[in-house]
Amino acid sequence: MRRQLIAGNWKMHGSHQANAELLAGILAARPFACDLAVCVPYPYLSETAVALAGSDLRWGAQDCSAHEQGAYTGEVAVAMLAEFGCRYAIVGHSERRLYHAESDQLVADKAKAALAHGITPIVCVGETLAQRDAGQTDAVVKRQLSAVIHALGHCAGEMVVAYEPVWAIGTGKVATPQQAQAVHAVLRAQLRAAAANADSMKILYGGSMKPDNAATLLAQPDIDGGLIGGASLKAADFVAICRAAS
Repeated sequence: MRRQLIAGNWKMHGSHQANAELLAGILAARPFACDLAVCVPYPYLSETAVALAGSDLRWGAQDCSAHEQGAYTGEVAVAMLAEFGCRYAIVGHSERRLYHAESDQLVADKAKAALAHGITPIVCVGETLAQRDAGQTDAVVKRQLSAVIHALGHCAGEMVVAYEPVWAIGTGKVATPQQAQAVHAVLRAQLRAAAANADSMKILYGGSMKPDNAATLLAQPDIDGGLIGGASLKAADFVAICRAAS
């Protein structure tokens, strides 16, 4: 049985005081029967690393550069993230694809850069509402994942995949457990064709998972955890989702 992973994505939220209170609340609620991580804004990596040092909670970044170093103002290299003890880096989040025009190839390059420095990429894939209504869901997520599989080659089995239907992010809408499972099953099949350890790889659901729907989503056979947005900013909500994970 795959051990589930609950990863918080704080997005562009946080402050010294709010972060300290949030992390203290999560730490106080341990132990959990799942793996746990928080992906925080770059400026807060240092204080997060200090707050979580010696605990079983991991921390990560919300993005990374595909470049090793150089004249790329505003970018953050994976080697820099590694110095902060980052375990994960989110790549290809729908907000990056939409607002920053990130291509499938760029996402793949970022995933490859992360793995090269021992950081596990959480590779996001997902369709818009228009694409779902047009019956293109499977084709879209398979295209997005294919680019990463091709770039990682024999290392493809080392990533974490997150399915995040774009129409369910920050909207309050959520895919039904059956809708989410159907796409997760498609992704699992695609991974089986590329990685020998596909059945042990984690595929997270990332579309408005909350305390009141977490249990039914996490009960699906191919949903191995959650990439949590808004609910990761409140300790009580995040802890409740972690409790729902097996």
